[in-house]
Amino acid sequence: MKYYSTNNQNLNYSFREAIMRGLASDGGLIMPYYIPSLKKSLINNLNNLTFQEIAFEISKLFINDKIPPNSLQTIIEKAINFKAPLYKLNSNTGILELFNGPTLAFKDFGARFMAQFMNYYVDKMNNKIDILVATSGDTGSAVASAFYSIDGINVYILYPSGMVSKVQEKQLTTFGNNITALEIKGSFDDCQNLVKKAFVDKDINEKYNLTSANSINIARLIPQSFYYFEAYKQITNKYDNVIFSVPSGNLGNLTAGLFAKKLGLPITKFIAANNINNAFSKYIKTKIFKSNPTIKTISNAMDVGNPSNFIRILKIYNEKHYSIVKDINSSYHSDKNTLKEIKHLYKKDNYLIDPHGAVASLALKQYIKEENPKNYYGVILETAHPSKFNDILKNILNINVNLPDSIKHSLEQKKISTKLSKTYSLFKEFLLSRE
Repeated sequence: MKYYSTNNQNLNYSFREAIMRGLASDGGLIMPYYIPSLKKSLINNLNNLTFQEIAFEISKLFINDKIPPNSLQTIIEKAINFKAPLYKLNSNTGILELFNGPTLAFKDFGARFMAQFMNYYVDKMNNKIDILVATSGDTGSAVASAFYSIDGINVYILYPSGMVSKVQEKQLTTFGNNITALEIKGSFDDCQNLVKKAFVDKDINEKYNLTSANSINIARLIPQSFYYFEAYKQITNKYDNVIFSVPSGNLGNLTAGLFAKKLGLPITKFIAANNINNAFSKYIKTKIFKSNPTIKTISNAMDVGNPSNFIRILKIYNEKHYSIVKDINSSYHSDKNTLKEIKHLYKKDNYLIDPHGAVASLALKQYIKEENPKNYYGVILETAHPSKFNDILKNILNINVNLPDSIKHSLEQKKISTKLSKTYSLFKEFLLSRE
C-alpha cells in the first residue's frame, strides 16, 4: 500500500511517512492509492470477531511497513481498549455510542491509534516530532489525552476562543507538560488555516519536525472505519438497507465510513448530517462546492465552513458527483430543531442525546420520510457524551446530567493556555520563539 498527495499523485509515501508527515510536502492531503478489500468470509464472520480483532485485520491492509504482527497487535490493544455499543432505540434504529473513551468522544479512536503508532515510530527512529492540531471541540481533548507525557512528542493545540464548550476547553487546556493549548481569536477554519500555512513554511520546518493530528492525518481516518464494522456486527437481524447518519463537520467521520464501505461493508447509504454550516449539504444538492464563513452553533464540533476532507471524498469517487450522491445523502438542521429533537428523544424514548447526535437523528428521519427505504436499519452516530453539553441540556430539559469522574476532574483543573490572534505572522513568531 502506497499513499499519494491529493495535489499530485506522483508524490508518494509509505504508511510511516504518511502518519509522520500528516500533510503532503505540497500541502495536499495524503490518500491511499486504492482502498483495499477485506475478505468476504471475514465480513460474514464479524459476529465471531472482537472489536480489536476487526481493527487488527483492517489495519494490516493499510500498513506497508514491516511492523511485526505482535507489535501491531500491541498497538491495537492499547489504542482500541474501550467499547462502541449500539443502543437499540427501536426496532429499526440504533444509536452507536462512540463516547466510551477517556475523553468521552469519538475522536478518542483516531487520536489513540495515531499516538500509539507515532510513539512506535519515534522510538524506532530515536527522533522527536512536533504536532500541530486545530480543533472545533473534541479533537483537542482527545489528542491531548492520547499524547500526554509521550517522550519525544510535543503537541500544539489551536482552538477558537469562545467557540468550544466549557467542558471541552477544560479537557484540552489542563494538561501542560508536552501539551500546549493556543486560544485563537477566530473560528475553527482560522485555526486550521494557521496549521496548514505552518506545514508549508520553510522557516517553521527548519526548526520543527511537524506532523498533524487533525483528520487531515490519514491515521485519524483508518481507525474510525473500525467502528462502522463494529456497529454492523451488532445489528442482529437481516435488513435490505443499512443506513448510517453521520454528524458532519470536517467530514473525517464520513470519509472513514466511506473507507468502510469500500473495504466491503454492505452499507446502503450514508447521510451527512450538517448544522447550518452546510457547505457539503449544498454540494450534494447542487454539484457546487462553496466554502462559507463559520457560524457558531450548539453542535460546535460541526462548525466548519470549509471542510478539509471534502477533497478526499472527491478522490474516492474520482470527482464524479453522480457517484457520490449514489452513496451519500445530506441535509442540514437548525439549532432550534436540534433542541426540539433532544427534547423529543428524551421524553419519548428516555434517551439523552448530545446536539451532534440530535442533528444526525433529524437527518435520518428526514431521509426516511423523503426516500421511504424498505426493510431498513438506521444507525445514528452519537459522537460525544451528553454531559459535555450539560449547560444546553439543563436549560431545555431542566435536568442535571450526571458528570463522569473524568469530566469532574477536568473541571477542577486550572486552565493553561496562550491567547493569540488569527494573524499567521504572530503565530509563526510564537512558534519560532519556543525553545
